[in-house]
Amino acid sequence: MTQPQKDRPWLIRTYAGHSTAKASNALYRSNLSKGQTGLSVAFDLPTQTGYDSDHVLARGEVGKVGVPVGHLGDMRTLFDQIPLEQMNTSMTINATAPWLLALYVAVAEEQGADVSKLQGTVQNDLIKEYLSRGTYICPPKPSLKMIADVAEYCYENVPKWNPMNVCSYHLQEAGATPEQELAYALATAIAVLDELRPRVPAEDFPALCGRISFFVNAGIRFVTEMCKMRAFVDLWDEILLERYGVEDSKFRRFRYGVQVNSLGLTEQQPENNVYRILIEMLAVTLSKKARARAVQLPAWNEALGLPRPWDQQWSMRMQQILAYETDLLEFDDLFEGNPAVDAKVEALKEGARAELGNLDGMGGAVASIEYMKSRLVDANAERLNRIERNETIVVGVNKWTEGEPSPLETEDGGIMTVDPAVEQQQIDRLEDWRTSRDANAVKDALAALRDTARSGGNIMGPSIRAAKAGVTTGEWAEEMRRAFGTYRGPTGVSRSVSNKTEGLEDLRGQVDAVSDKLGRRLKFLVGKPGLDGHSNGAEQIAFRARDCGMDISYDGIRMTPEEIVAAAIEDDAHVVGLSILSGSHLPLVEEVMQRMRDEGLGHIPVVVGGIIPDEDAEKLKAAGVAKIYTPKDFELNSIMSDIVNLADPNQMAA
Repeated sequence: MTQPQKDRPWLIRTYAGHSTAKASNALYRSNLSKGQTGLSVAFDLPTQTGYDSDHVLARGEVGKVGVPVGHLGDMRTLFDQIPLEQMNTSMTINATAPWLLALYVAVAEEQGADVSKLQGTVQNDLIKEYLSRGTYICPPKPSLKMIADVAEYCYENVPKWNPMNVCSYHLQEAGATPEQELAYALATAIAVLDELRPRVPAEDFPALCGRISFFVNAGIRFVTEMCKMRAFVDLWDEILLERYGVEDSKFRRFRYGVQVNSLGLTEQQPENNVYRILIEMLAVTLSKKARARAVQLPAWNEALGLPRPWDQQWSMRMQQILAYETDLLEFDDLFEGNPAVDAKVEALKEGARAELGNLDGMGGAVASIEYMKSRLVDANAERLNRIERNETIVVGVNKWTEGEPSPLETEDGGIMTVDPAVEQQQIDRLEDWRTSRDANAVKDALAALRDTARSGGNIMGPSIRAAKAGVTTGEWAEEMRRAFGTYRGPTGVSRSVSNKTEGLEDLRGQVDAVSDKLGRRLKFLVGKPGLDGHSNGAEQIAFRARDCGMDISYDGIRMTPEEIVAAAIEDDAHVVGLSILSGSHLPLVEEVMQRMRDEGLGHIPVVVGGIIPDEDAEKLKAAGVAKIYTPKDFELNSIMSDIVNLADPNQMAA
């Protein structure tokens, strides 16, 4: 009997990068030695949003959620002793994707690589940044143009590189239903392909379609998630054939990588996250028809902080066991012809087509950003409502909450921390870089970049020249801001009051009573200091507070401490809430608190939400923070009650 031919396993990755390029390089080479087969680079927030490490907005953010890359020297260090011609590298980068790709190409050329053989991906999806992640720089239309610049350059020069990874991952993290996730991701891809079609000869367009890839999320409802992936395959094939006339089926393949859901990882009983991650991985591997091309898994303790190398190794071993010990890759599709699966897939496709029709009627994805954002905030609010009502069970959170302490959480809290000294060291290296480069070459390269951006030319060539000349990330991004402008995305919280949430009537009565004592409506200012664009928590707090009857002020992401304090003065706020999920809570909150005291606002209660270890929580309380909330505090009504009590003049006097 002939042995079945085994499929090749997917690319095995871990999403990694922290503190410095040198430390991240050591981590990458260690992971590769353990059997990882591709790289997935996490960049810090200043790099993602186009600021140098010494910019005021970068304070506290350097090296926290990824590696800082400020110039060619950093990129050179990041990939030291890693032959890029032989590597498949995914870079999770969006607004500064043209720049990071330019640095990558420059380093590859230094290594002597044949650039045409480079393989990998830049995410390069700006539309989901406006909806969920927040690392945008420029307005939507010029951002779409820059996405197309990268795609056109890659098609001509780096044909094996994926120039865009349509990212629905953060849509699900922002609360998207499966139908919304399908529709909004596909609408983004349509917007990009419409932008690209005039740029290449008609006979070359199908091959360019074939280079568009996707990056998706797989949640805990793994049967639905598996069906969602099958629906993605069918709908993408349908769009390319019917809308764009792509006849060759090899260019209509739905190619995607995945990181499974981080939204559902819990701070409570974090060891349970191992099972969640495994089950979610099955959704994107069991179905041959819709199997991921690359998989990266979060670590069990990501709800607590930065995972250690051992934690990342454990997640990688999970993939290797499934790929190499089981017989999964020996079989054809396990679900073909299954009536339950087929029915669910068809239902998802029908819902996605209806939502795509809505978007098309509004002018497409770029014209529908505010609509999509509001729908995501609504969907996320309903998700949280179901958990609060115990309609959705989350083990260890709203059911079976009692348990034994986790032996996996060691004395260091089971997480890594970034030494605060790293930021100043990075700034020192940046200053050394600036003084050692050829100032005239930098000036000329920036002038060429500026002229190309303003004339509407493709920015990739001048960006590579600028990378080689020693231009910094902040300098490159500043030219984009000057040419195309900056942008503040919609918050999605301005809509009619909801009556779906239980307990609101009592809370509204409490808000009314305290407002009467204050002599005006209770004013709650919600702010996001720093560069953290994960706004879901802040949006839901603002959303619920408004539903309770408070007067809300929330201007969205990326505020400096100075701007937040100025807003507190202008709004005459009764309570200030700060949301920071990047791990930069200590320096940013302490600066806000000091500025409030300097302005005579020390009496105003401040509450803080984020991924905050106990040790840091004690430091924040010592600095004067009234209340601290972490992911385990999922009952929003309890938080609202705390805010009302903090604003009560009788309580404050007591």
